[in-house]
Amino acid sequence: MLIAPWILVLLLASLGLGCQPGGNPGTALTVAAAADLQPAFAEIGEAFQRDTLYKVVFTFSSSGTLAKQIEHGAPVDVFASANIRFVDELRSRGMILPDSLELYAVGRIVLATNKRSGVRAGALSDLAQPRFKRIAIANPEHAPYGAAARQALEATGLWEQVRPRLVFGEDVAQVTQYIRTGNVEAAIIALSLAGAPEIDYIRIDDALHEPLRQAVAAVSGTRSEKAAREFIAFVNGPKGRPVMKKYGFLLPGETESRGTKRGA
Repeated sequence: MLIAPWILVLLLASLGLGCQPGGNPGTALTVAAAADLQPAFAEIGEAFQRDTLYKVVFTFSSSGTLAKQIEHGAPVDVFASANIRFVDELRSRGMILPDSLELYAVGRIVLATNKRSGVRAGALSDLAQPRFKRIAIANPEHAPYGAAARQALEATGLWEQVRPRLVFGEDVAQVTQYIRTGNVEAAIIALSLAGAPEIDYIRIDDALHEPLRQAVAAVSGTRSEKAAREFIAFVNGPKGRPVMKKYGFLLPGETESRGTKRGA
């Protein structure tokens, strides 16, 4: 029998085995977070637990999947989406505390290759070459980073050309795993996940896709509203913001010069 992801998270939490382990007493906070946030929120969650004594349990998936789970009653306290649209949709249904909603980051995408494969890309247009037999992106239907990848491919006239070679991941974290293991020749992933030692990447021009305006909010009906609001403030505060920048996010209101940059 398959177990819904949010049910599994609650079972783990009850056993003290949540995604973010913590022996601190006090309120337990369940945070549903977009897949691109895994490394940044792991670090932020540890700092938040040390400072507040709240225990944080994370569940990571695509923003669209998490929004559906919340809509269907998943007991979540905080929703951190990779696209404000999913938070706004829940707010329109009365499922978000409206005054808790905040932008916390702007995400960026990169074209990634595996260092060991010997196949590298110097520009997005290189994907037209047949040596890129499999190209992975997150499912654009429910993953904001997949939607941004599709927009970038469409803007450069590549979408129809590479479509037969596309491999779709459930979320951007799964796509990152595809490129880390060498199961695909290229992938479009979040800059925040591109720091793995197996990955080489080039930045994709932000102008090629709609801004990945990421928003966080407390979920209506939370039994931990105070802790939820404190977590949101922490993410957007003097301890959370440097972590977000460390993983390549722009902060709300920041801009950066356009152009392609290479990372190692």
